[in-house]
Amino acid sequence: CGNSDQGQSVKFAKGTTTLAFKFDGGIIVSVDSRSTMGAYIASGTVKKVIEINPFLLGTMAGGAADCSFWERNLGMQCRMYELRNKKRITVAAASKLLANTMSSYRGYGLSMGTMITGWDETGPQLYYVDDDGTRLHGRYFSVGSGSTYAYGVLDTYYRPDLTVEEAIDLGKRAIYHACHRDAMSGSINNLYHVTKDGWVKIHAIDVNDMHYEFLEEKKNAMSS
Repeated sequence: CGNSDQGQSVKFAKGTTTLAFKFDGGIIVSVDSRSTMGAYIASGTVKKVIEINPFLLGTMAGGAADCSFWERNLGMQCRMYELRNKKRITVAAASKLLANTMSSYRGYGLSMGTMITGWDETGPQLYYVDDDGTRLHGRYFSVGSGSTYAYGVLDTYYRPDLTVEEAIDLGKRAIYHACHRDAMSGSINNLYHVTKDGWVKIHAIDVNDMHYEFLEEKKNAMSS
């Protein structure tokens, strides 16, 4: 008792898989929907894509409350920017706002690994931002406990010249394989496609259904 546990930080037992990648046809954002605390599955229907505005999306990995609160706060900051400047905020500026917020709260024990993506006057853009205030610009990212498995699929099959159908299939397969190998990822695959006209939600598919779909595909490929 007393001050014996002073200075102890909350140890999160996190688990998720989120990914996003740019290609010639826009951006694909694909996530799972499982919320866990160690071996305990708290929910299978978490919305890990936060719709900041019609042209801007954010993903959640880490502490659900931290991601949800600060990305909604980012939505407010983006709207304030629009009202002040009479134009839509760029993806670079939105990600910088979030990175600045995270930098100001560094050392407070926040747990957040997010991707900010969307379409602005410079075209499709993708940024990674985390609770240290780190901000990276890239072609593709995956965040969460299942990200190593997702990266394996992305590194193997990603090409900038993918068709929209191929890109959707890649986003779907990367999440499926991560959910198959990572116990903390699973449930529903939510997938979004971002174009110059804004984002559109493509599907919400149970990864169990995907398992049998791909199993059948594998059997057919082996028999032919």
